[in-house]
Amino acid sequence: MNGWGLDDLPFAQVRAATGADPSVRRIAYPKEAFDPYYNPKSRFLPDPNEGLPAIVRNITSSANCERYLVITKYNGVVPGTKMEIKGIGAYSQGIGSLVRHYHLFANVAVSMYDGSTYEKINRSFAAFGASFAAGLGLTEDPLTKLDESVFPNPPESASSSTALKERTRALVSARLDRMISVYLQQ
Repeated sequence: MNGWGLDDLPFAQVRAATGADPSVRRIAYPKEAFDPYYNPKSRFLPDPNEGLPAIVRNITSSANCERYLVITKYNGVVPGTKMEIKGIGAYSQGIGSLVRHYHLFANVAVSMYDGSTYEKINRSFAAFGASFAAGLGLTEDPLTKLDESVFPNPPESASSSTALKERTRALVSARLDRMISVYLQQ
């Protein structure tokens, strides 16, 4: 999904939510900076250097910001199944071609850290409220439902699909918009 501009969405949404506040900056970091977080050496004895506070501190050591908003991906499970879905993508579910459903997913999380102590600023109750309210919908989220004609088959064709790109950007934007607004509240 390189070239889809997904990494640009959080910054654009924070800028929009803050009225283009000039103090909001995007901090560049090496592509592999979050590898220890996504691929820890041990799941049983976590290394503090592999946690988000240490990674953020390493990336931002000279940035001197009041707070850092960090967007990460996570692994989820399709409800009612054991199918693991990682980060952002699409999946199909069903039996054969007659009873098959196609979906987009965006497993993204937002965390905020204090700029001097790197302690996590917890907004989990407010974030839970926003997620809970969104989950009360009785119908399927139209942003996640995917028409078979847009589903990438073969998977390698995903990167060249304009329709899939736009649908994925819309879904990620909607998820981030709901979460970022919670973190920007005083």
